[in-house]
Amino acid sequence: MKKLPGYLVLLMLLNGCMLMGPDCQRPDIDSPSKWRFEETQTQKIVNLAWWKEMQDPVLNDLIHTALRENQDIKIATARIEEFLGQMAITRSGLFPRVDGGAAGGREKVTSSGRTPLPDSVSDTDNFYQAGLSASWEIDLWGRIRRENEAARANLISSEEGRRSIILTLVSAVSGSYVSLRNLDRQLEISQRTVQSRADSLRLFQMRFQGGIVSELELSQIRSEYESALATIPSTQKLIAQQEHALSILLGHNPGAVLRGKTIDELVLPAIPAGLPSDLLERRPDIRQAEQDLVAANALIGAAKTLYFPSISLTGAFGFSSVYLSDLFTGSARTWNFTGSLTAPIFQAGAIAGQIQVAEAQQQQALYQYRKVIQTAFREVEDALVDQQRTREQLAIQARQVAALADYARIARLRYDNGYTSYIEVLDSERSLFSAELSQTQTQNNLFQSMVSLYKAMGGGWVNDAEMIAGY
Repeated sequence: MKKLPGYLVLLMLLNGCMLMGPDCQRPDIDSPSKWRFEETQTQKIVNLAWWKEMQDPVLNDLIHTALRENQDIKIATARIEEFLGQMAITRSGLFPRVDGGAAGGREKVTSSGRTPLPDSVSDTDNFYQAGLSASWEIDLWGRIRRENEAARANLISSEEGRRSIILTLVSAVSGSYVSLRNLDRQLEISQRTVQSRADSLRLFQMRFQGGIVSELELSQIRSEYESALATIPSTQKLIAQQEHALSILLGHNPGAVLRGKTIDELVLPAIPAGLPSDLLERRPDIRQAEQDLVAANALIGAAKTLYFPSISLTGAFGFSSVYLSDLFTGSARTWNFTGSLTAPIFQAGAIAGQIQVAEAQQQQALYQYRKVIQTAFREVEDALVDQQRTREQLAIQARQVAALADYARIARLRYDNGYTSYIEVLDSERSLFSAELSQTQTQNNLFQSMVSLYKAMGGGWVNDAEMIAGY
């Protein structure tokens, strides 16, 4: 076996030595030591499948369906495949490229040209060729390796992007389901109120016909009945729209959605615990932004290599003959070997411009990374204060509903015993109806704040969801 030329060995060694541009390091982050609205009754459950704590098997099934069928997840998965292919393309530049080919044909040359052919030479010939060719760009300054680093970071970023979609999807399905059950509860309250006022309207119509009550009182009763009745179609419209939105999250066409427990039966998840610094590792959108920064940083090095010469090696080995039987004989052998060096001399600022572009994109990625982190801190703080204050609001509204229920009961007793007019009964029932609707809306808001808190905190539960999705 022949030894490789010394200069070729040297080039191969240098191919793995030099690397232009700065290596990426995680920037310093001004992370608070604790949350501003820190909750004392927290639990280390941020890595658990928190939606199961609501104890509704139907909700669990809906989330499983969404994780398997949602179109956004499928798009994100296809995008990962795209970046896998792109990384393979970029990585291939580190290795020699070898191509093979073969050709055969028949040609005729003229005997009346500038160089006449002897009579003994045929003006028609066959030709046959077969051979291999190879080329290799020596990555002396690390351009291909930097591009490969960027491609790998883009791949990881796309994977984290899919995890962000999974995080958002689980939160969206949970929140949409709770909103649907809230609307169902509001419809029940409206239908119950309408039924009660319909009974009162029939009673007053009979009393009006008997001359016991005035037309004014009858009109007041009819007005309250129609007011409550008008809430039913509007709530039914919202229910249908919510079902349609939830169906799309499930990857289905718009349609009805199966129900499980009522909003009163759903169990509120516990408050997850964690420090602000934990978000850097738990939130996929932060990790995605970090990989975008790595990719942008690597492209600075790739741009800087343009100032230096590029070295390429090419070679070919094959056979050529006018007779097919002689194609692979020694006399038909052909070969060549070429080394080329190309260096920039005058580019009119093009290379400097490319470096400037790469550095500006790296700065954008850096600022975006810091912005994503600050947004994450804000989202957690918002969710923490939301659930704290919403709990307080719900407790107050529960006492208010209880008081208004007593008020309505006492007002009707007073009216039945002739101590007051029916206007007092109407006022009490109207206030109770409004308070009940507000209470169930606040109950919905409390569940939504907990969903937002788990979404903002991130956590290992995304891994469980990813396995359910089959990735």
